[in-house]
Amino acid sequence: MAHFVILGAGECGARAAFALREKGFAGEITLVGAEPLHPYERPPLSKVSATDAGDPKFIAAAEKYAESGIRLLTGVEARDFDSYSRTVMLSDGTALSYDKLLLATGAAARSFPGAPEGNPHIRSLRTHEDAAALRDAMRPGRHIAIIGGGFIGLELAATARLLGADVTVIEGLERVLKRGVPEEIAHLLTERHRAEGVDIRCGVSIERLTAESGKAVVKLSTGEMIEADLALVGIGARPNVDIAERAGLAIENGIAVDTYLRTSAPDVFAAGDCCSFPLPIYGGRRIRLESWRNAQEQGTLAAANMLGRDEAVSSVPWFWSDQYDLTLQISGLAEGAVRHLRRDLGPDAFILFHLDADGRLVAASGIGPGNAVARDIRLAEMLIAAGAHPDPAALTSSNVKLKSLLAA
Repeated sequence: MAHFVILGAGECGARAAFALREKGFAGEITLVGAEPLHPYERPPLSKVSATDAGDPKFIAAAEKYAESGIRLLTGVEARDFDSYSRTVMLSDGTALSYDKLLLATGAAARSFPGAPEGNPHIRSLRTHEDAAALRDAMRPGRHIAIIGGGFIGLELAATARLLGADVTVIEGLERVLKRGVPEEIAHLLTERHRAEGVDIRCGVSIERLTAESGKAVVKLSTGEMIEADLALVGIGARPNVDIAERAGLAIENGIAVDTYLRTSAPDVFAAGDCCSFPLPIYGGRRIRLESWRNAQEQGTLAAANMLGRDEAVSSVPWFWSDQYDLTLQISGLAEGAVRHLRRDLGPDAFILFHLDADGRLVAASGIGPGNAVARDIRLAEMLIAAGAHPDPAALTSSNVKLKSLLAA
């Protein structure tokens, strides 16, 4: 009986395990996770609230794994694997033989250079344990310093303000959300954060991050010292590729895979945050995505291809972020766009459409209260997937339904 092993028990790995069963695989499945908890969703970690019970949002009940014939090993790390002998070595000394292997090892938060490790006053956000520590610090009268004005940093800034903590956001670049978010949307979010009382500092570099006398201390290049009860480091993530490197796999901004999620080793696949892949709808450009939906979709796709289906990556990248009552959604990749068109959808709600030099729609970025932009972003995603060259005047007119452009 064939044995499929999945390393990484996050959204991607868990989805792949269940998808194998849904697609008819009758062999053995072993899912290995380094954390002691069974698989849980990570997006809610940055949206902690005063009413949280402290439990993560589990992907499936613990008993569901056993019912599905999935052997779940938690609290144990995969140390090495040998693609010739087809063996995985675990941190507890166990050796697992595999017929096919999926690397769904995810990504790890980048640490701030020179900052003390393991200090309770300096944190990143990657695990449920991190989220619990942040929740404890987000109280009235406490001060949170957030290093990095990306999605995680701003989502946590919004949560901290809603819970009554004082917040300072420090971003080294000239604006927040510099990577992948249009300036117009970033400006709206910046103004909203400031209106809520967040102190946002852009274009400021940090000379040193330390912990002294029960506080986190941030020394800016200007000489100013900022003290906080907790400093959150949100300066991005790096793909977990160590085990793949030791096994001799090709690495290129993550574990390099082809359009079928196959690595450079036979019968070894990779999916989710840990891998980079060529995306056909963008001319085969190699990208790496850190998003919940990509992890889920690639988990399902990897399962299909482990079963020999040869299904290529085809989905359009999609991201979202909730901050206060505003939801930001982005579909596609705007790099390379030369024209940007705006469609207003109501108070504080609009979509920016990004076209390349040939007039092809390559991305759409929207923001608004609640689900104000969700439907149109979904339609834009379908237009992007179809390689559409929509009429610019139709894109900017709220009187023209995007669905009619899709039909055309």
